[in-house]
Amino acid sequence: MPFTYTFGEDYFDQNETTPLYINPETVACEAKQLEPAAALIMCVILLVIFVLAIPGNFLVGWVISTSRQVLTSSDVYLFHLTVADGLMALTLPFFAVAYVRGWIFGDFLCKILNLVTEANFYTSIIFLACISIDRFLVIVHAHEGPRNVQRRCSRLLCAAVWALGCALALPALFHVAHPSDDSEEWICTETFDIGSSVVWRLASRGLRHIFGFVAPLAIMIVCYTITIARLLHTRGFQKYKAMRVIISVVVAFLLCWTPYHVTLVADTLLRTKLVPYDCAMRRSVSLALGLTKDLALTHSCINPFLYAFVGEKFRKKMTRFVQRKLRKERMSGSRFSRSTSLTSEGSATVF
Repeated sequence: MPFTYTFGEDYFDQNETTPLYINPETVACEAKQLEPAAALIMCVILLVIFVLAIPGNFLVGWVISTSRQVLTSSDVYLFHLTVADGLMALTLPFFAVAYVRGWIFGDFLCKILNLVTEANFYTSIIFLACISIDRFLVIVHAHEGPRNVQRRCSRLLCAAVWALGCALALPALFHVAHPSDDSEEWICTETFDIGSSVVWRLASRGLRHIFGFVAPLAIMIVCYTITIARLLHTRGFQKYKAMRVIISVVVAFLLCWTPYHVTLVADTLLRTKLVPYDCAMRRSVSLALGLTKDLALTHSCINPFLYAFVGEKFRKKMTRFVQRKLRKERMSGSRFSRSTSLTSEGSATVF
């Protein structure tokens, strides 16, 4: 709708008005800042994820790395999974502060933190697929090769996963820190200033959907479906525990990541103008994208619980680890008590 603007007397008579027509398709639709209460809630969610993810992943990684037994391929993948989830969790306090204070960390950290988040996002999910493939080979094909060959192959595969994750995360360098249009705060957003922004956005988000969701999910479903089918034909109570862990892993993955990717598809369609939209719809999708991304990040603190604490194998390793620590403490305590008693006897002899 047109609105009337009264020009100053330097241009026209003060009472003269000129209608100014605005084309709604050419007006920028900028996302508004979150309400203080909503921003505080998002900040608290990220901090809770950080508090849960860091100790859980650290404990799992510590137990695996200090194990005296020869590590299997799944153990190696699980260790790298905890490293990826832990590194991604370390970036959360910065984004939590940004919700309530704006981006106060500068352009360099805007790029680096998003690069770290994206790289570990890819590596974490790809390592989930690697674990499913390894379980498939062990249970279905009874794949048992020389230990040295297995360790060498698993390490090479881990290096390839990290390299792939870092390569896929390079579009995060398009993030730039700049002042917000509707406030004095700074924001850290994705800005494609080379070539066509539509092409860059479609390419980067297409890679995120393929390598960060569709391909790993397909691998997990195929491998775990065949694995469960094989377990159903075996005897013993342990198979039900294994199936419970497998089902929990797939369900947790779907619940955490599906809403984010669905919302990301909707946001991509709106930003590339492949579907008609208005500003209210775009702002709603932007808010939903932030909420679903926070939900997806909870997967970093769920992974240690699913793969480690639920799994019987890790619980046994954890029990041996705790027993070994307690045994060392008792031995050091007994040595200290003996040395104290000897010192006391020597003192009594002298005096």
